[in-house]
Amino acid sequence: MLNLDREARFDPAGADDFLDALPPHPAVVLIEPRADLVGARPLLLRTADLRRRLRLLLGARDPASKRVNLREYAAGVRYRITGSAFEQALVQWQHACTLWPRAYRERLRLRPPPMVKLALANAYPRAYVTRRVGADALQNTLHRNSPSSRRGLYFGPFAGRRAAEAFLVPLLDLFRMRRCQIKIRRDPAFPGCIYSEMKMCLAPCFAGCTDEEYAHEVAQVAAFLNSRGASYAGDLARERESASTALDFERAAGLHHRLDKVEAVRRVIPELARPLDGLDAVVLQRAAEESTVAAFVLRGGRIADPFLLHFAELASQPRSAEQILRNVLEPSGPDPANSNAADSSLAATNASESCAELEDHLALLARWFYGRPREGEIFFAEAKSTWPYRRILRACSRVLARQPERQP
Repeated sequence: MLNLDREARFDPAGADDFLDALPPHPAVVLIEPRADLVGARPLLLRTADLRRRLRLLLGARDPASKRVNLREYAAGVRYRITGSAFEQALVQWQHACTLWPRAYRERLRLRPPPMVKLALANAYPRAYVTRRVGADALQNTLHRNSPSSRRGLYFGPFAGRRAAEAFLVPLLDLFRMRRCQIKIRRDPAFPGCIYSEMKMCLAPCFAGCTDEEYAHEVAQVAAFLNSRGASYAGDLARERESASTALDFERAAGLHHRLDKVEAVRRVIPELARPLDGLDAVVLQRAAEESTVAAFVLRGGRIADPFLLHFAELASQPRSAEQILRNVLEPSGPDPANSNAADSSLAATNASESCAELEDHLALLARWFYGRPREGEIFFAEAKSTWPYRRILRACSRVLARQPERQP
């Protein structure tokens, strides 16, 4: 947890000296009420300029103004200087959870982002858009090296429900998996639906396919989501080349048309949308200290507290910056995703709290990623959990180059 590491007591008689001593930097601040105010609660804020914001709240009251004034309310402040809006949001969320465990989402206006879920625990799985992350997501992170044990595959997050549906609808058009929400009974007398009549569903509702055929179709959808469509597109491209070599041009043309549809679906996938248990990335942001980059490591969608890269000190160290990054992103010992994310989640006394925490992390990540303008950069783990270290280091120099000058 990123603590509010600075504290100052407030006395209205010395308000000017108090305000002049505050730094004019971005910060998260907690205004503590006086002890004699019964029932008063602290106020948690984030601001781009701590001194200016508190001067408005704690300065001399203007009788002609209707602005809120806390001069007679505040007993002191605790705050943390932050280097970026991403860090501010994380710090504010951490302390809001402690102050208002039941109402922090409403206070922060924090809503879980939509995701596409493939419900593998169902006898006849289907895919749909949801904002809730179930306990099966925690199990997936724990058993991320054994995809066959998944009970649900989460893919996302997306910017909004409309974006998620814009991906899901054409995805389902590529395959013949069911879209209905009814309980499948495999009754030959069941009339079916329009999708079965259009040959866009295998129709397990009236035993239009075997269980093995439906399981194969679901496996294709899961493979598409796991590879973000790359595996399916590659298979179609190879089949098209084989058909062309065999002079079966009609089949090659059909495969080419289907490949165009697959590529159209892949183009609407945002860079952030991935299988949740494979959402491993590093977010680079400015740090509050000079010549320092804060690296926020994501494991399975969970945001860890930042690791600071002090580039002013790295020149005098025997290890290179790349080696330091390797030690952070590829620590020796157990799988960090299992030990840091899943084990801590499953060890919690209330699984729903762990799911809610994961939803919050995804909400913070999606709010930053899809926000405009977006400060900082993000890099995802590549195949076999490798990282683009050279690109990350070049991005660090860009982040430092954009670092604003501090006000005196």
